[in-house]
Amino acid sequence: MTNDKNIAIVGAGMSGLCMAIQLKKAGIDSFTIFEKSDRLGGTWFENTYPNAGCDVPSFLYSFSFEPKPDWSQKYSRQREILEYFRHCAEKYEIIPHIRYSSSVQQAAYSEETGDWSIVLEGGWQGRFDVVISAVGQLNRPALPEIEGGDTYTGAAFHTARWDADFDPQGKDIAIIGNGASAVQIVPEIAEQANHLYLYQRSPNWVAPLNNKPYSRLWQRLCACVPLLAQCYRWWLFWVCDSRFVAFRQGEPATWIYTNWLSRYVKRQVRERSLLDKLLPTYPAGCKRILLSDDYYAALQRDDVSIVTDPIQSISAGAISTDDAQPQPVDAIIYATGFQTSELLAPMQIIGRGGTSLAEHWVEQPGAYLGILVPGFPNFFTLYGPNTNLGHNSIIFMVECQVRYILHCLRAEHATTEVSASAAADYQDELRRRLERTVWMADCSSWYKDASGTIINNWCGPASEYYLRTRTPKWQHFENSIGYSLD
Repeated sequence: MTNDKNIAIVGAGMSGLCMAIQLKKAGIDSFTIFEKSDRLGGTWFENTYPNAGCDVPSFLYSFSFEPKPDWSQKYSRQREILEYFRHCAEKYEIIPHIRYSSSVQQAAYSEETGDWSIVLEGGWQGRFDVVISAVGQLNRPALPEIEGGDTYTGAAFHTARWDADFDPQGKDIAIIGNGASAVQIVPEIAEQANHLYLYQRSPNWVAPLNNKPYSRLWQRLCACVPLLAQCYRWWLFWVCDSRFVAFRQGEPATWIYTNWLSRYVKRQVRERSLLDKLLPTYPAGCKRILLSDDYYAALQRDDVSIVTDPIQSISAGAISTDDAQPQPVDAIIYATGFQTSELLAPMQIIGRGGTSLAEHWVEQPGAYLGILVPGFPNFFTLYGPNTNLGHNSIIFMVECQVRYILHCLRAEHATTEVSASAAADYQDELRRRLERTVWMADCSSWYKDASGTIINNWCGPASEYYLRTRTPKWQHFENSIGYSLD
């Protein structure tokens, strides 16, 4: 591929920066990153709630080409992670390529000219040869539809839209939801609130975090002996990847892991009535396994209450559940996750024949290797359908996808478009393999859409995905504009 190809990258989060850096390293400068926010960083810029952090070890949740030997702790917090991505953007001179406060409304393919038209909110338009979506799966907060929710007069916000001026000191606070953000925020808020009410729909498996700070000696050794840091990273990778065996239904490892977690919860929670609320009945891994060292301790405080009755309505200053008096609260924090079933929304992506990606995905989202969609030439997705992990680092998956896209861009082809038959065969394989995982067990999770189909997760170990994406199989591509696939 020559440098005169004009490339649009949508999103300046982790995956967009990874793509941009590798384009730079390949000698390709003709790209623009469109970022809806006024800062880079994606989810790590937007999620600033107390104790926000990553549940993947930092030595693994970082780019392989830009190691950071001085991570402060095993699982770093939001500010340090964001600073790392800012450092990467500055070091590789990506910032001049970013167009901030630029929300992409539409990307439409022209069969006549063979390129894409990008339309931004506000009306700006531009034409690009290649479009790469890097918006990810966790970028649009999900807010539950609760009767009267819009009548509440106290402070109310989603964890991903944290109010920096909010002071929880001495307040009665409701947290709705008990997923990953709640596990991180509950111990922090419980320390300050007068009383905390946690509204839980169903319990999650919570494993120990064991978040140890790294010593100065360890940081110096990793800086002076890069091979040590590299070997540690690979050790972390293989430890994490080996856990996938516990995510297959009916396997001894699944039972062993679930039983181990069950014993851990019982050691942490002694009161029987509370244990009944906190001990899941589904196998570990059906929902994402959460990590915390202080969540269970926080839930056993006298000034913390777990409410498992469904919320019926919200009034100006209280929350009502089944057959109970309305509970007055001074603030409501929604820890209700993200909209993950409508991937790439609200962007409108229009491919061949005027078909939109939403129409193509009306039954379920799907992409060949999570990267390519038939009927959408020279359009790629990073962190697309069925590329999420429950056991390893998504950065590893994104680096695999970026390498694959670079292979496609380097090829002397007018367009890159996967065939409908290859995409269908891939989806059939995914469906068969995913049906054998614990994610299909009886639990609700963001891994699935409304029909119960798993649309977010990859079906195997991350190492397998690496092998599957090492080089494109050109026989799986359309020869739509007369180029040779040999």
